[in-house]
Amino acid sequence: MINATDVADVYAVPLMLHRGGLDDVICRILELETKPPDLDAWEAMVERAGRATGEVTIGLVGKYVDLPDAYLSVVEALRHGALVNDVKLDLRWIPSDDMDGLLAADHLHGLDGIVVPGGFGIRGIEGKIAAARHARENGIPFLGLCLGLQCAVIEFARSQLGLVGAHSAEFDPTTPHAVIDLMESQQDVSDMGGTMRLGIYAARLKEGSLARRLYGEELIYERHRHRYEVNNRYRKDLEAAGLRLSGTSPDENLVEIVEIPSHPFFIASQFHPEFKSRPDNPHPLFAGFMTAAVAHRSGLPGEEDHAVEPAAVGEMRNR
Repeated sequence: MINATDVADVYAVPLMLHRGGLDDVICRILELETKPPDLDAWEAMVERAGRATGEVTIGLVGKYVDLPDAYLSVVEALRHGALVNDVKLDLRWIPSDDMDGLLAADHLHGLDGIVVPGGFGIRGIEGKIAAARHARENGIPFLGLCLGLQCAVIEFARSQLGLVGAHSAEFDPTTPHAVIDLMESQQDVSDMGGTMRLGIYAARLKEGSLARRLYGEELIYERHRHRYEVNNRYRKDLEAAGLRLSGTSPDENLVEIVEIPSHPFFIASQFHPEFKSRPDNPHPLFAGFMTAAVAHRSGLPGEEDHAVEPAAVGEMRNR
């Protein structure tokens, strides 16, 4: 009999099952010869999570918040980022459907950081765009994921470039400014699956960018699942207005990461970094975002106070 007792943290489950001898039983049944497990680092990680006393409040703005498992990978990645900052995650679920109009800011009051995750479909899009604007205008740390990047670009084009009606061609095929659109090579593809950018792709990060500092390397590989891209016709105007396109495909044809250098912490990725985050190895975008949220809660000014250096992330991982 192997007891499966309740534990305070899901990451304590492997330790509990190990103490009950489950791994020995499985190896014996499968006739596997293994070395004794080294769980010191995992035990230290669980112990550290239990010692966290402070907390940060993060707003997750999405249309599936009534089905939290739809964002499970994002939530866990936020927990990983909180862990290396020795704080607990206070997550506020914010329906993007309720974010449209003059009362949008009321839903975002008191947040230390805002996340707009991925998704498909037009419902709740204006609420996600409003969340990106609120974060940009109020200096609140912002992390956009996939569709979150597209919403941030749409908002920036409307507010900073003055492009009235700017949108994604996915949601408004008649928009006069399709700042998010299908690439030219996708236009004549009739099979929808054929237009998807799905799986791992490389991205090159610009020297001196926040993205480069967080990753600590120039070439990265991340997982994608999307169809529409930042329209290259607007790239020069976006950058001239202050939106840095800090990560692109190696051939520079596709935008992978955008950020606002003048903002304490505003970064968005076309890919899904949450898929690669682990409790003992948090993804650098989530670690940096949570560090910025801690700084925002503490009232620390300035970009450098919010940005996590790669060495600092490594140090926190090894603590």
